[in-house]
Amino acid sequence: MEVARRVLLRFEEYRWFAAFARKFGARFELALYRATNGRFAPSGLAIPLMLLTTTGRQSGRPRTTPLTYIRDGSTFIVSSENFGQSRPAAWPLNLDADSSAKVQLGRAVFRCRARRLSDAEADRYWPRLVESFPAHETYRRRSGVRHTFALEPERQEPA
Repeated sequence: MEVARRVLLRFEEYRWFAAFARKFGARFELALYRATNGRFAPSGLAIPLMLLTTTGRQSGRPRTTPLTYIRDGSTFIVSSENFGQSRPAAWPLNLDADSSAKVQLGRAVFRCRARRLSDAEADRYWPRLVESFPAHETYRRRSGVRHTFALEPERQEPA
């Protein structure tokens, strides 16, 4: 696991790797995560990985993307700098339009409510996000933005 983390962290700084990961890597991660019911994804060997499903703000269709995350109690903190691209990724825009989302961690799937973090809140979590996945800093430096959300699991009512 440590070898996989070192390899990933070494390559993530390169623009060609970010372009490749944005274009092909996320689809590959998503396919493997789904095929193995959350038991395997290449990046998952090096960083905490979840699947986030949002509702497309224009299409109204479910859109799923693999994301790295950190935890704060039962809350998941996620951030997007879209691999350093100037155009934002779709999932933060989707969450702004509809805060209801679904998270898959391994086999567990549950509903969450997303809340965009204030700059002060995002600053508080930033060191932990960068520690977990150092490319956050590189991508933020390139794009000049970050979109950071708290995903709070909804309580399941007993049947």
